[in-house]
Amino acid sequence: MIAQVLAVARDGEHNFSKRTVAELKVLAGLGVEGDAHQGATVKHRSRVAADPTQPNLRQVHLIHSELFHELRAKGFEVEPADLGENVTTAGLDLLSLPRNTLLAIGAEVVLEVTGLRNPCAQIERFQPGLLAAVLDRGPNGEVIRKAGIMTVVRAGGLILPGDRIEVELPPPPHLPLERV
Repeated sequence: MIAQVLAVARDGEHNFSKRTVAELKVLAGLGVEGDAHQGATVKHRSRVAADPTQPNLRQVHLIHSELFHELRAKGFEVEPADLGENVTTAGLDLLSLPRNTLLAIGAEVVLEVTGLRNPCAQIERFQPGLLAAVLDRGPNGEVIRKAGIMTVVRAGGLILPGDRIEVELPPPPHLPLERV
C-alpha cells in the first residue's frame, strides 16, 4: 500500500476535535495556517502554562487511520479529525518512525517528526474508555502511546487528501519516539 493522506483538518479554537477541510496550508516553522496550535512557540494550553517560550514541537499532528479500525473493533466510533489530528494517514506505521524522520507530502510539504502525542483526559471526555484504548503496555511494562505523532514544518505548502507521503529516515542511530 502506498502511504498517503486520507483527510486533513484544522480548528482555530482549542477544541478537542477539529473539522475536516479540503486542503491544509502549512507554514514553515509555524504549522497549520488557521489552526489554534500554529506558532513557533508552544500553543498547547498546559505547555503554555508551564513555559510559553518553549519551541512548538507540536505544529502538525498526524494519526494513522489504521488506529480507527483498531478502535472500531473495541466498540468505539472514531473518524478523521475526531481526535484532534491535522492529518489522517493511511498505509504508514507512524508510531514506528524514529525521531527526526522527514515526511515529504505532496509536491512541497516536508514535516519533521518530533515525537508522540501524549493522550490526555480530553480523549476520555470525548468517549468514555477511549483513553485506555489508545494506550497499551509493552513487554517490559512501558506505556505505548497510540494517539499519533507530532511534527514541525520544515517546508510549507498545501496538503490535500490523496497526497502521497514519502519517508526519509534520519542517519543512524535512530532515536525512538518519546512524548512531546
